[in-house]
Amino acid sequence: MALDQETREQLISSIRRFVDERLRPLEAQVSEKDEVPEDVVQEMRELGLFGLSIPEEHGGLGLSMEEECLLMFEMGRTSPAFRSVFGTNVGIGSQGIVMHGRPDQKEEWLPKLASGEVIASFALTEPEAGSDAASLRTTAIKDGDHYVINGTKRYITNANRAGIFTLMARTDPATPGAKGVSAFIVPADTPGITLGKPDKKMGQQGAHICDVIFEDARIPASCLLGDKEGKGFVTAMQVLERGRLHISAICVGVAERLLEDSVQYAAERKQFGTAIGEHQLVQAMLADCKTEAYAARCMVLDAARRRDLGENVGTESSCCKYFASEMVGRVADKAVQIFGGAGYVADYGIERFYRDVRIFRIYEGTSQIQQMIIGRNLVREAQQ
Repeated sequence: MALDQETREQLISSIRRFVDERLRPLEAQVSEKDEVPEDVVQEMRELGLFGLSIPEEHGGLGLSMEEECLLMFEMGRTSPAFRSVFGTNVGIGSQGIVMHGRPDQKEEWLPKLASGEVIASFALTEPEAGSDAASLRTTAIKDGDHYVINGTKRYITNANRAGIFTLMARTDPATPGAKGVSAFIVPADTPGITLGKPDKKMGQQGAHICDVIFEDARIPASCLLGDKEGKGFVTAMQVLERGRLHISAICVGVAERLLEDSVQYAAERKQFGTAIGEHQLVQAMLADCKTEAYAARCMVLDAARRRDLGENVGTESSCCKYFASEMVGRVADKAVQIFGGAGYVADYGIERFYRDVRIFRIYEGTSQIQQMIIGRNLVREAQQ
C-alpha cells in the first residue's frame, strides 16, 4: 500500500540519517572485521528494514515497489554489506512466501521475517546449476507425509544466519527442466542440514555466503510452498524478477555515493596549480558518471511504477538490472581514476566500492542472462 507523501518523506529521511550517522562511519570496520555489529542489526529491525516488502497484515511496512526503490537509493549510499543483512528478508528469501505461500505459511513465517526475528535465505544456486537454474539436481522425494532432501546449494547469501531456507528442489527426477522443480520452506535447524565454511570473497565483507548441504534431511509435506508440486521454478523466476529492481536501485545509490565522493575530491585536490575538477577531462568523467546514474535512476523508478500499476515488467526489470549493474561498475572505475593513487589504496574506501560492486553483474541473473531475457521477450512479442 502506497504511503502518503509526508510519511514517505519522513521514512526516506530517517533512512538517510541512519546511513549517514550510523552506517558510513562503520564501513572500514565492517570491511576489516567482516561483520556487521549486532547493535546495528538491531537498529535495522527497529527501523522496519526487514519487513519493507512484507504486507502490513503480517507485520511489515507493505511498501510499494517504487517506495522500496526510493529507500534502496538511500541504502546504496553506504557499503552494500549493510543492505545484505536484511536484503534476503525483503527480497528473494521472503517473496516466494508472499507471492505463493498458503495462508498458514504466511501466518507462521511472515511476521517473524518482518521483525527480523528470523532470517530467510534463498537456496537456488548449485555447483552445476547457476545461470541454468532449471538444471538443478537437489532432490526432494516424497516419503509418506514427508519429503527427503538431498543435494548441495552454493553461494547462499545469509545461510549462516538463516532460520529458514526458501529451497528449490526437484520433486520429480523423471521430469527434466523447470517442470520438475518445487519450492519449499525448510527450517534451518532440520536434521541433515550442514553449512560449509563462509566463502572468502572479492568484496562486500560483512555479507556472508556459504554452501548448504542436505543429506537425507526430512521435512513435513506441509513445508511445500503453496499447494502443488512443480511450481518452484515459476516462483523462483517471479521472485528474481522483482529482486532485480531492488538490486538496480542499490546500484543507483552506490553510483550516486561514488559520484558525490568524486566531485568532492575533484573540488579539493589540486594539481597544476588548480583543483583537478577544473580540468575538462576530469569534468568529462564526472559528467559521464552523472549521466549514467541519472539514467539508471529514471529507469528504475519508471519500471517500479509500472509494476505497482500491475503491468508486466519482466523485460523492463531485466533492462534495469543489466544497465544499472554495468553502469555502477563503470562509475566505480572512473571514481578510482579521479582519485588516482588515493583511489587505489584503502584509506579512502574507493577501492573497496570498486570490489563491492563487481558482484552486481553476477548475482540474481548475470548481465548475459539479462540480455537473453530482453532479446527473447522482444522476439516473442513480435511473433504474437
